[in-house]
Amino acid sequence: MQLTDEQKQKVAGWIADGMKLSDIQVQLGEVFGVRLTYMDVRLLVDDLKLMPKDAPAPAPVAAPAAAEASVGETPPPSALLSDASPAPAAKVSLSVDQIARPGTIASGSVTFSDGKSSKWYLDQMGRLGLAPAEQGYRPPAGDVEEFQVALDRELQKLGY
Repeated sequence: MQLTDEQKQKVAGWIADGMKLSDIQVQLGEVFGVRLTYMDVRLLVDDLKLMPKDAPAPAPVAAPAAAEASVGETPPPSALLSDASPAPAAKVSLSVDQIARPGTIASGSVTFSDGKSSKWYLDQMGRLGLAPAEQGYRPPAGDVEEFQVALDRELQKLGY
């Protein structure tokens, strides 16, 4: 699917406005009637040499308990965390298969924070799928987003 120059300029404007790729995917469908997969939108943005903006970092919240603790008192554990402390260890770990499963572009395995594992795959249409070892298993809500971010990072390292 080829976009017109006007459509490409509109996509560039949406990127400049800070829209996420999923929002651009929806806008392309609503405004221009162009239905693309998420992967197609990623490739389009890459072809246009555009870089999506990162979401602004949330403002740090001061821990008043740490400032109020007197000498000799132990502040609560939440007050001991600071912006300088390292990020918590990743709850989700994943690996990418050296040889992708048949019918897929990429595949691998993932272990979620609850210790349960699943196979993942990216099909030729750019759709991400999970094949859990335990039938009916659904990963914890926060883990899904963390998995997608980690997968995106790993696939970029490998040149996908």
